[in-house]
Amino acid sequence: MGQGPLSGLKVLEFAGIGPGPFCGMLLSDLGADVVRIDRKGSGRSSPADVTARGRRSVALDLKQPAAVETCLRLMESADAVFEGFRPGVMERLGLGPDTALARNPRLVYGRMTGWGQTGPYAKAAGHDMNYIAITGALDAIGTEDKPIPPLNLVGDFGGGALYLAFGLLAGVIHARETGQGQVIDCAMSDGAASLMAMFYGFKAMGMWREGRRSNLLDGGAHFYDTYRCADGKWVSIGSIEPQFYLLLLEKTGITDPHFQAQMSRDDWPALREKLAAVIATKTRDEWCEIMDATDVCFAPVLSMDEAPGHAHNKARETFVEVAGVIQPAPAPRFSATPGVIQGPPPKIGADNASALGDWGFDAEAIVTLEAAGAL
Repeated sequence: MGQGPLSGLKVLEFAGIGPGPFCGMLLSDLGADVVRIDRKGSGRSSPADVTARGRRSVALDLKQPAAVETCLRLMESADAVFEGFRPGVMERLGLGPDTALARNPRLVYGRMTGWGQTGPYAKAAGHDMNYIAITGALDAIGTEDKPIPPLNLVGDFGGGALYLAFGLLAGVIHARETGQGQVIDCAMSDGAASLMAMFYGFKAMGMWREGRRSNLLDGGAHFYDTYRCADGKWVSIGSIEPQFYLLLLEKTGITDPHFQAQMSRDDWPALREKLAAVIATKTRDEWCEIMDATDVCFAPVLSMDEAPGHAHNKARETFVEVAGVIQPAPAPRFSATPGVIQGPPPKIGADNASALGDWGFDAEAIVTLEAAGAL
């Protein structure tokens, strides 16, 4: 049994890339027993494959009928299953939701795609940037010159994996109450659109202008932006509220009356230039000495090399080391049932016998699968 609030939850994961593995990591970190179905003879595992941590691997040749039947038997024991293939792939394998739910009516069947199971783009390839492009999110992020992809945080992980995990757990709660399973159609484009809810609200209220870096939260405001310091390093400043803005002026020593026009959008470009000139007079460490842990709403912009060593992250043990790899610790934190990294990324097929045994297969059945070349 895993440690965490999801201890006892049984989840079957079909190996994929991007948001699927991250969803599996989130569930495992909180204690779910996640068994991943890998393709027999597929790639190699590495301790640096952070999003693969904490589950067990069963390697199957899904071209073999015995392997397909094994997956269906595992689904009979599972609370939830998820896959990240294009629409129709699981059906062609004989593992689609209709077949699975016929075997286990309580099963929650998660389908993770970029565009969703339906719609004009449903069968087209894409990546994170494409999925957020049609939601308005990508157009709002970047410089005046061009949109800039925000890593793959908004589509793959924010709009994809987190919504899939949320949907699976909501489905499990419903199934436990009613005995009824269902299919979760999780599209990254849908999730990214959902993440834009507040900004569509701003637009409806007339608080959002078209054009990047012309709004409160997109770097348009001089008091909500990043600034280069004397040593070439950067700091972030988010002094939105009037009392925090006044503290910013105090800590920077700014007395220029022009800065009293805090919320005048037309003044923001000029004020940004003036504030940039002030920040450029000191190093990042010097600004940290002045503004760290104050209500300025300030933080240094750290690299991935620097972040694990920051005092706040160290105090909260935000980063941990597993098998020599520094990586984020489980989140969020639970007072009664804390999550934990259940183990390093598994080697492909390393848990064939143990995982199948724990999920109801006897030794003879496992030997038969091996002899048939399915396992």
